[in-house]
Amino acid sequence: MLYKKKLPMLIFLLPGLALMFLFLYLPFGENIIDSLYDLQFLVKVPGQELHFIGIENYEKLLMDERFRTALINTFKLMGFTVVFQVSIALLLAIFVSFLKRGHNFFRTVYFFPIVISSTAIGLIFKLFYYYNGGMLNQLLEMLGLEPVNWLSPEYAFTMISIPVIWSYVGFYFVIFLTGINEVPEELYDASKVDGCLAWQQVYYIILPLMKNVTGTCLVLAVTGAVKVFDLPWAIAPKGAPQGKTHFLGTFLYEQTFNIGNVDYGSAIAFVIVLIGLLVAQIINRMFNRLLKEEDSL
Repeated sequence: MLYKKKLPMLIFLLPGLALMFLFLYLPFGENIIDSLYDLQFLVKVPGQELHFIGIENYEKLLMDERFRTALINTFKLMGFTVVFQVSIALLLAIFVSFLKRGHNFFRTVYFFPIVISSTAIGLIFKLFYYYNGGMLNQLLEMLGLEPVNWLSPEYAFTMISIPVIWSYVGFYFVIFLTGINEVPEELYDASKVDGCLAWQQVYYIILPLMKNVTGTCLVLAVTGAVKVFDLPWAIAPKGAPQGKTHFLGTFLYEQTFNIGNVDYGSAIAFVIVLIGLLVAQIINRMFNRLLKEEDSL
């Protein structure tokens, strides 16, 4: 009866749509317009004439070596999130699902990093990486090895990626575990009667039924990698060393708030949104095609 009457649904949807338009779509439209003008200030001065520059900021992006570095680092982090973050979360969820006891304990332990502020996690790992007195170098000295500059150009990207991946494994673990718990027990009972082993239950029951959940986690992980900011900035501000650890989010912040290139930052922001939308659409279409192929079979 609720779905037959559309008016109550529209009434409840209108406040949410109005807020989204006011705080999301309207600023996004303004951001696109700002990227086409030469802006020197974050706040537009009344009566100030804005100089229209067209797509000059986007042409500048193509020639900017630091932007290319940030873009490459972002795509590398996307790959890391798919290979390590989502995969580890899925494996942990599968292992925990076979436990007879302790589900709540592991769910709390793995989800705990999400509760901690990303800035706090970044500062903790920065203390680990200090050359003088850092925990990692103290361990190396105890083993009789030479200390390592963990935030040098050679190691910095990997050292920043580790806490970024680790901090959100628990989030996807909870999503996967919830999806696995929704699998009907009758399927497990039938597989046991047929003599299926645990790995066969995973391959023939859990993984096929988890494709929608896996697709959702991949979209969230990849789009999260596109806009990552707080952890890398806390560990290596301004893309240190030499801007080699910049991601799109940190590069956007530096250009907009540290340097004051508001129009250039607006162009970067638009590119970030565009990349996120494209990647999400690609993943969704891939999984929809897989589901359609299974239905046709």
